[in-house]
Amino acid sequence: MPESKSGWAVLIGVAALVTLLVIGIVPRLREQSERVAAATAPDAGVISVSVVAPRHPEGPSDLLLPSNIQAIEETAMYARTSGYVRERFVDIGDRVTAGKVLAQIDTPELDQELSQARAALAQTRAGLAQAQANFTQAQANLQQARASLEQSKANEGFAAATSDRFGRLEQAELIAHQDADEKRTAHAAARATSAAAQANVEAMQANVGALEASVGAARANVAANEANVQRLAALQSFQRLEAPFAGIITFRGIDRGALITAGSSNGASPLFRIARIDTLRIFVNVPQTYVRSIVPGQKATVLVPEFPKRVFIGTIASTAGALDPASRTLLTEVRLRNDDRALMPGMYAQVKFGVAPADDVWIVPATTLVTRAAGPQVVTVRDDGTVRYLPVQLGSDLGQSVEIVSGLSGNERLITSPPDGLRDGSRVAVDVPKTPNAPTKERRS
Repeated sequence: MPESKSGWAVLIGVAALVTLLVIGIVPRLREQSERVAAATAPDAGVISVSVVAPRHPEGPSDLLLPSNIQAIEETAMYARTSGYVRERFVDIGDRVTAGKVLAQIDTPELDQELSQARAALAQTRAGLAQAQANFTQAQANLQQARASLEQSKANEGFAAATSDRFGRLEQAELIAHQDADEKRTAHAAARATSAAAQANVEAMQANVGALEASVGAARANVAANEANVQRLAALQSFQRLEAPFAGIITFRGIDRGALITAGSSNGASPLFRIARIDTLRIFVNVPQTYVRSIVPGQKATVLVPEFPKRVFIGTIASTAGALDPASRTLLTEVRLRNDDRALMPGMYAQVKFGVAPADDVWIVPATTLVTRAAGPQVVTVRDDGTVRYLPVQLGSDLGQSVEIVSGLSGNERLITSPPDGLRDGSRVAVDVPKTPNAPTKERRS
């Protein structure tokens, strides 16, 4: 009996041990089998993703672009003459009218030059008067010489006739030879007098020509001195620095007694800056996609952060008429009335245009965007279930969605919230909405 009992105990122990081994090994074998099956399944390593399709904007949309406000007119004022600032009449922030004197400049050297120029002008004018008097006297002398020449020619003619007549009488022996000789001598003397008168007339004519030239030279000297006086007087008039238009002083660079130099070269600082701000202008770079919607005369809304409850309405004044080849944008000028002077040049503003969407503009959820070093991209699912990264160009940020202005054709399936680790060519399973007659996943291989 004892041996029988011990045998049964051994059998019971062996059975218990086998049972425990089976209980421990079977789950492990099942787990291993499941792993092998999962590894060999067609969907091994496939990630499930949700996709959306891009859509066109519905109706006109708003295009919001950044910009800076500028004065309709603004100029830097420099001295046109060198000297010392005698008086300054305005300061920054002062409103001025056109023609108002902003500063007075003392120019002692220029004043002395002008006095000398005026004295030289008076001297040349006196010289001109003397030259004109000499010319007039020479003309009178010429007239007198011409009259004397005519008289000499008449006397010569009379003496010639008398000599001829006495010569015939001499040949007829009606008079003495002495009388005929006297008449021939008188004729020769008259001819010599006439020749002398002719020479005198020619000399007078030459003198008149010379004096006429001297009058011309004197007139030229007078004109040159007059021009010099006018130039210096014009420079002296620049002692008064006047506002070219009504506006506001935005910069002052001088004080009383300061030495200033004429001109704006060599890095000279302006004396004042003046801006006209009753009308403002805003330059905006409009992307090529929206250029067809930008028309001169069109209204535009100007938004300024400092006035959150106020909307300013401007008008498109002009466009550049050509796109910048570097940025593919159209420079557009918007003008805005500023009667209450609420806005100031230099302010940051946003300009909103109402634009018609272009054919290649698409709206996609913001969650489809992936930011990479190469720029914004979206991840698309091809027909074979593989993914592809596409670079895109962004338009307006609409909050939960964004505009894509370049890079899409509209037929893409875009992955929302793309998982990390997706690469070009990775396979994915596209989630589809659950319906009673449809599976929960669409798998493509």
